[in-house]
Amino acid sequence: MARHSGRGWYGKLAGAALGVTLLATGASVWTAQAGTADGPSPKASASATPGNDGKRVDTTIAHSSDAGPRGVNITIDDGPDPTWTPQVLDLLQQYGVKATFCMVGTQAQAHPDLVKKVVAAGHRLCDHTVSHNTSMDKASEAYQSQQILDAEAMITKASGGVKPMYYRAPGGAFTPYSRELAASRGMRPLGWNVDSKDFERPGTAAIVATVKKELHNGPTVLFHDAGGNRSQTLEALRQLLPWLKSQGHTFGFPIR
Repeated sequence: MARHSGRGWYGKLAGAALGVTLLATGASVWTAQAGTADGPSPKASASATPGNDGKRVDTTIAHSSDAGPRGVNITIDDGPDPTWTPQVLDLLQQYGVKATFCMVGTQAQAHPDLVKKVVAAGHRLCDHTVSHNTSMDKASEAYQSQQILDAEAMITKASGGVKPMYYRAPGGAFTPYSRELAASRGMRPLGWNVDSKDFERPGTAAIVATVKKELHNGPTVLFHDAGGNRSQTLEALRQLLPWLKSQGHTFGFPIR
């Protein structure tokens, strides 16, 4: 599977990572993995939230939409970001679209006001780990547990108590263990069907063309609101959201 490389901006957040050593990670092609959970059952780490009341969900990776056969799930990764997330929120509000925001734990911790705005606008939260290590599927179970559970705690605290409903592995680096752990915490593993490739900043026209070309693959579309200049993403969404509506699509959330 292709991995991201060279995304050093996450390293600047090391001081906020609850004592976690941030790893340099990167950005190219994102792929989703599917399958059923197997392997050993996860063990709770010291960072698990006491008294968690999250209801266990399916361990398989979600791709479908609760909006039906013409549904589209807009998913936004890597924020929140103080420059780009407010603009994404304004655009989604303009078109009456709800989205799923897959947040990096340290970003949520640094910008709790934005996490609360996302929740207040009716969008859903997704755990995208503490340090966005796209090779975490090769790491120990203890490391995977720390990345998922610490990010869950960070996002929940930043939101004012609203827990993430999904878990998206950085770069699609799911493992049977990480899927089982997330599901046991009430977070459905979340994949994608369409990679807009907006992270590579190929130009607005290329992002729009990619989404239109690949939409037949399924309803869950991947965009980003952090990790660099996201002006191309904003303009692509400005074009795609009304186009999707004109094609008879509705907007929903990934099925849990």
